[in-house]
Amino acid sequence: MRTEWANRLRSLPRSSFATTGARVDDLVRSGEDVINLCQGNPDLPTPQHIVEALRTEVLDPVTHRYPAFSGLLELKEAISAWYATRHGVRLDPETEVAILFGAKAGLVEISQCFLNPGDVCLMPDPAFPDYWAGVVLAQARMHPLPLLRENGFLPDYAALDPATCERAKLMFLNYPNNPTSVTAPHGFYEDTVRFAAEHGVIVASDFAYGALDIGGQTPVSFLETAGAKNVGVEFISLSKTFNMAGWRIGAVVGHRDVIAAINLLQEHYYVSLPPFIQRAAVAALTGPQDSVRRLVKTYERRRNVFLDGLQGSEWSVDPPRSIFAWLPVPPGSGGSVAFADELLSRAHLAVAPGRWFGEHGEGYVRVSLLAPEERLREAARRLTDFPACAPMTPSK
Repeated sequence: MRTEWANRLRSLPRSSFATTGARVDDLVRSGEDVINLCQGNPDLPTPQHIVEALRTEVLDPVTHRYPAFSGLLELKEAISAWYATRHGVRLDPETEVAILFGAKAGLVEISQCFLNPGDVCLMPDPAFPDYWAGVVLAQARMHPLPLLRENGFLPDYAALDPATCERAKLMFLNYPNNPTSVTAPHGFYEDTVRFAAEHGVIVASDFAYGALDIGGQTPVSFLETAGAKNVGVEFISLSKTFNMAGWRIGAVVGHRDVIAAINLLQEHYYVSLPPFIQRAAVAALTGPQDSVRRLVKTYERRRNVFLDGLQGSEWSVDPPRSIFAWLPVPPGSGGSVAFADELLSRAHLAVAPGRWFGEHGEGYVRVSLLAPEERLREAARRLTDFPACAPMTPSK
């Protein structure tokens, strides 16, 4: 039997998060007190009214059958209503909404739907690494969109080579951003729509953290911009909004041709998400939103506790607008990977090196705020007490 992997599979990047997770597990098993702030895995339970909705739905024999291939219309209607209420965006639930097995799956699928071997995808750098997987599977090429501090961690379209712009077919964006935790203003999306329309580029906007109004302002949706539905789509996730990470449910909304392509691919990959989960998601979107407001307040308190813990030290960080903090690493530490490795080995604090997110992530580490306040307070103490040189000031 020949079990040699196909080239497309061998080209897929390995998850550095999984490797660090294994190291954390080994340290914990050996009795060490490790604070794991490496991953963005929500640590709080799903709100009870959503769990009760699932309990009710799973007892209905109708939900034990195969659902419609493209998902339940009632869930698509709930997503459309949610967008209309929160962002003033009108969506046709039948043609402009697709249900996903988590937003991550759709972010991989869109590249497979539209990129051929050799095609160019404009990729933020730094970026969520799973964007890369779909491009690799499509045997396409990535061209970086550097996210620099001096540009507010927004891409500079004017800096792109015109020939690259003409070859590009797809572009990823993500605000509130992972890993930098900044948000994007309306004007940036207006520039994006103009750029995409001029060059025929499909925009894939990852809005996974868009429902978390951390800092008191509602993040801007790409689709709020006039003409946005003509040039792209937006991905949302119930994982971060309702602590439903283990439920694996999200959606993509916008341009109907993109939605049709993703639905076609999913007919062969998944058929559809279990009906009882889809119905529980309806309860989440249409039910009381008090739990979301409480969650935002919890994340704000956690952010403040962590930042307060850094006060009086050499560490300097802009107030995060999401569930991550983006911190410059100390000079002379050998880079973000070496620094994170030392921090885990010696201070038993796990963070994500910026280099994992791309070349322009070097010089930073990402710290997840998904831990109880007392653990974040202790994490800040370990960070400020860590025997290293003073953190460098980010270059302008």
